[in-house]
Amino acid sequence: MTQHTITAHTSGQRLDQLLTEALADLSRARVQKLIADGLVCRSDGQPVTKTGHKTSTGDVYVVTVPAPTPLGVLPQNLPLDVLYEDEHLIVINKSADMAVHPATGTPDGTLVNALLHHCGGKLSGIGGVERPGIVHRLDKGTSGVMVVAKDDIAHQGLSEQFANRTMERFYLAILTGQLSPSKSEVEGNIGRHPGDRKKMTVLKSGGKPAKTAYEVLARFAPFCLARLKLHTGRTHQIRVHMQHLGHPVLGDPVYARPKKWPELTLEQAKAVAALDHQALHAAVLGFTHPHTKKVLQFSTKPPEDMLKILDLFKVTI
Repeated sequence: MTQHTITAHTSGQRLDQLLTEALADLSRARVQKLIADGLVCRSDGQPVTKTGHKTSTGDVYVVTVPAPTPLGVLPQNLPLDVLYEDEHLIVINKSADMAVHPATGTPDGTLVNALLHHCGGKLSGIGGVERPGIVHRLDKGTSGVMVVAKDDIAHQGLSEQFANRTMERFYLAILTGQLSPSKSEVEGNIGRHPGDRKKMTVLKSGGKPAKTAYEVLARFAPFCLARLKLHTGRTHQIRVHMQHLGHPVLGDPVYARPKKWPELTLEQAKAVAALDHQALHAAVLGFTHPHTKKVLQFSTKPPEDMLKILDLFKVTI
């Protein structure tokens, strides 16, 4: 169970709207249920049970979010591409078709299921029963290097490096169009899309600060290959920032509109059509081992479907 204290800074706003904007991790439907269940109270402890309740400037609300019901994650014997492993942590190359942890619509077949089997249940408990060992995430559809903690000291040490932005993280992405200039940075606060709670977007106000550096490595109309560095780690950050610049990641089912490319050869068009996920790969991950203090760096090539597209355009990496 967690509690959040929210203060209204304007009058006349709906309570569910205020809380949805303040609690970016919760959908509006989830907020409305919390209100209906009596889990949103005024500062004096009096519950507010009407979602359309109008706020007044200075009103203070305490929101209680119950702990999630455990999903009962079970070990599954699934293939894992292990890059490194010791008694404290494991580094894997996640496939694009694998989700990191169980969630609604993906009850099993995830990286967590595979890790529970591979590690015999020896994973850090800080992430809870649903996300044991998980220090960071890659979206389903994004492939690449991930580190997972086997004990709590490793988990805490790795989490601190992510929080302090000392992790080295580079991605490769095939983008639509020609990103310009060839090397730059994009900054823009990221938060929930006001019209679609399943999407993130760049917001003029609110959201969380986000910064992505990029460099175009190759241009092959109508696409380009970019190397991207995360300075922050917001949900869908690269995908959102590239869409914001007008050059979404090729194949992105959420942020790129389906499009035909008449300038492609038949073979190129088939390779692009066969891409069933965003062409985004976490290529490099570097960190300091929390126990040994040794600096480790791991790199992998993109998956075969991305490599095939690059090969057909005679792009090497």
